Amino acid sequence: MTFSTENLKSLTNLAIKHNASDIHLRSNEVPCLRVKGKILPIQAKDFSIEDIKDITQILLNKNIEMDEFKNMEETDGGFEIEGLCRIRYNFFRYNDNFGIILRIIKNEIPSIDAMGFLPVIKRISQFNNGLVLVTGATGSGKSTTLASMINEINENKSYHIITLEDPIEYIHPQKKSRISQREIGRDTTSYAKALKASLRQDPDVVLIGEMRDKETVDIALKASETGHCVFSTLHTTDALSTIGRIISLFPPQEQENIRKRLAVNLRATVSQRMLNKKDGGVTVAMEIMLNNPGIQECILGEEPLSKIPTVISHQKEQGGTGGQTFDQHLVELFDNDIISKEEVLGAITNQTEFMQRLIAEGKD
Repeated sequence: MTFSTENLKSLTNLAIKHNASDIHLRSNEVPCLRVKGKILPIQAKDFSIEDIKDITQILLNKNIEMDEFKNMEETDGGFEIEGLCRIRYNFFRYNDNFGIILRIIKNEIPSIDAMGFLPVIKRISQFNNGLVLVTGATGSGKSTTLASMINEINENKSYHIITLEDPIEYIHPQKKSRISQREIGRDTTSYAKALKASLRQDPDVVLIGEMRDKETVDIALKASETGHCVFSTLHTTDALSTIGRIISLFPPQEQENIRKRLAVNLRATVSQRMLNKKDGGVTVAMEIMLNNPGIQECILGEEPLSKIPTVISHQKEQGGTGGQTFDQHLVELFDNDIISKEEVLGAITNQTEFMQRLIAEGKD
């Protein structure tokens, strides 16, 4: 029996009811849901190769012959299930089998308050110019964080916001701002080409889904230098690796210049990691770096880049209005009984200092 659009809608609805973040579909296996960080099988029959092909046809909105399907390579994209949600999908082959991962993107865009983010995230969202980077591994929630920041701008400022995404995930309604969402591969051929064009489209804010190469970084910096606020992502773990990564994209003879431009135009980095909560769910730990004279000295090479975490640790303020290191946030999450000691020890940089603190407080 053909796997239909209604079947896909029913499966997705089941996933939403169980608060799943992803659906895993693989040939010759039962489907699985990722719920609170764990992969859980659904009581259903094994999916056949034909089922996976049918779902791929639905997602791509075209008929595919079996020979063509078996020769397909990795394919990414977005798909909307009307009235339910959007889906970000990835098709792949492995060991003569076929798989699709469906990431569920709810129609409602979460606010910064609903996400439980610190007030400094609102402050970063309100910058009038410069470069803001949200970083972390795949699946660490970068897209959701950026969506909540764009939503904050949309609700409070009358701006033209251009987003360049691959694929488009959250659909932003027109509130106070006018938002133009463009998808790579559908509305334009590349980030670099779309970014160049965006500067002639009277933007106030530009969101770049990912800064993948030297050219995109260069244009993003030019945009921030001309008074625009630019948001983007990198697959880096923290502020230190983010700045090092950007500098390394440029040849040695250009690195001094890129350091100067970055020191002036980088406004903040927000780096994220997913952690397991004690109640079985997941939470986000954040390192938040705000550019200041100390950070600028590190970027320019007047101080070593390795000093950046120390500078960030001095930015922490009561009320969550300043920056913070991962270690500071991990300790805060532990003190608030959100994550376990074991979870902290698996993620914290300075295990010795944390254990000494526990011993001093009689919590070991």
